[in-house]
Amino acid sequence: MNSSFSKLRTLLEKRGPIKKIGVIGMGYVGIPAAVLFADAPCFDRVLGFQRNSRTSGHKIEMLNRGESPLKGEEPGLEALIRKVVSAGKFECTPDFSRISELDAVTLAIQTPFANSKDLEPDFSALSEGIRNVGRYLKPGMLVVLESTITPGTTEGMAKQLLEEESGLKAGEDFALAHAPERVMVGRLLKNIREHDRIVGGIDEASKERAVELYTPVLTEGKVIPMSATAAEVTKTTENTFRDLQIAAVNQLALYCEAMGINVYDVRAGVDSLKGEGITRAVLWPGAGVGGHCLTKDTYHLERGVKLAGNPLDYPEASDSIYVLARKVNDFMPVHMYNLTASALEKVGKKVEGSKIAMLGWAFIRDSDDARNTPSEPFRDLCRKAGAKVEVHDPYVRDYPGLEISEDRKEVLRNADAAVILTGHSEYFSLGPGELGELMGKKHPVLVDGRNVADPESFIEAGFVYRGIGRGDKNRHNIK
Repeated sequence: MNSSFSKLRTLLEKRGPIKKIGVIGMGYVGIPAAVLFADAPCFDRVLGFQRNSRTSGHKIEMLNRGESPLKGEEPGLEALIRKVVSAGKFECTPDFSRISELDAVTLAIQTPFANSKDLEPDFSALSEGIRNVGRYLKPGMLVVLESTITPGTTEGMAKQLLEEESGLKAGEDFALAHAPERVMVGRLLKNIREHDRIVGGIDEASKERAVELYTPVLTEGKVIPMSATAAEVTKTTENTFRDLQIAAVNQLALYCEAMGINVYDVRAGVDSLKGEGITRAVLWPGAGVGGHCLTKDTYHLERGVKLAGNPLDYPEASDSIYVLARKVNDFMPVHMYNLTASALEKVGKKVEGSKIAMLGWAFIRDSDDARNTPSEPFRDLCRKAGAKVEVHDPYVRDYPGLEISEDRKEVLRNADAAVILTGHSEYFSLGPGELGELMGKKHPVLVDGRNVADPESFIEAGFVYRGIGRGDKNRHNIK
C-alpha cells in the first residue's frame, strides 16, 4: 500500500461515514439527486447549491418552499421535495462557503460545446463550480463530478483546479471520483434509483468512498466500480451509441420515404427477430435529436481520443461513424422543413407567406426541457423562408427570443400547415375534424415528425399529409 493511499484512507476513517452532502447545480440532474440523498436514512442533511442569478435564482425559494422548478411531468419529484424540506433534511442555498460543512459534494453542471468542429467544450460553468468547491475543501472530503465530461477531465482539469484552490492533494488529502448521471427527463427519480450506477475513482480509496455515497439511493440498480477515466468513457459512449442508433433509424426512415414504404412496418419486422444471441435495438425515427447529452457527448468522446495523444489505428481518411451519425440527426429538422415545403407546394403555396403552426418546442414529450431542441432550427428555416411561425407547447413557458403560446387553438387558427415536432401526449388526441375546422383551409397541411397522427384519417379528410418515414403515404393524391 503506497503512502498517499494510506494517508487518504486514514483521513476517511477518521471522518467516519458520510453524513452531510452537497449537490452543486439545481437542474434536471441535481434536484432529484439531492432529494434522493436527503431521503436516505443514513444521511443527515443535504445542501443544494444554486447561484442567485437573474435566470436561476428563483429556484432557491421554490425549492425551500418544497416546490419543484421543473414543470414537466416528473412523477413523485415534488412530493419528495416537500417531504425532505419538511423533515429539515434538504435546503437550497447560494452560500458556497457552506461546502466546508460537508463530507461529500457532487457537481451536476452542464458541459456544452462552444465549437464542436474544433472539439472545444465550454467548461466555464463547470470550472467555476470546481473552483468553488476547491476554495472550501477540507481534508477527508469526497468530490464527485456527475457532469458528462471529456475523458481525462477528472484526473486532469478537475484535479488540477481543486488542488490549486485548496492547497490539498487529490488522492492524499481528499477523495475524487466521477459518477456520471444516467437520467432522462420524465423519469428522473426512477432512473436514479433503478439504473446501475457507474462509479469511477482516481484511486481505490476514492472509488470506495464514492461507492459508499451512491449505494443508499439505489433500489434495483447496482454500483459498477471502475477508474475515473473508464467511467468518463462509459458515459460518453452510451450516449454516443444511442445517438448512433437514432441516426441509423432516421437514415432508414429517409430510405423508406425514397422507396415508398412505411418505416414502421420495417421496424416492426426487424424488431420481431428475437432469441438467444440476437439483439435488434431498433429505436424510433423522428424530427431530430435534442437535449443536453446526445447533442454533444459524441464530441466529448472524440476529444478524449485526441487528448490521449496516442496513435489511433483507423481506416485512413475515413470520417468517424459517430460524427456522421450526429450529422444525420442534425439534418432531421432540415428534412422536416423539406417535407413542409413539398406539402405546401402540393396545394400551390410556398413557405413564404404561409402561416406555420409548430406543435411542440420541448425536445422530449411531456417535458419542459427545451435544451438544444430540434424545433429551433426548423423554426429558423421557416422564418428565413418568409413564413409566419407560431409555436405552441403545453409545458415550455419561457425560451430566449421566442413567444410560446399556451393556446393551441389560436396557434392553429388559419394556419396553412400544422407541424408536429414533439410527441406531447395531448397531440395524440388531435383529429382531422378539430384541425380542419381551426385551420379553415380546403386542403390544410399536416407534417408529423413524431408518428402522432393516423395518416389515413387526415388524408381522407382532405389534408395533405407528410410524415417521417411514411413513404407509403407521402405521395398520396389529394382527396
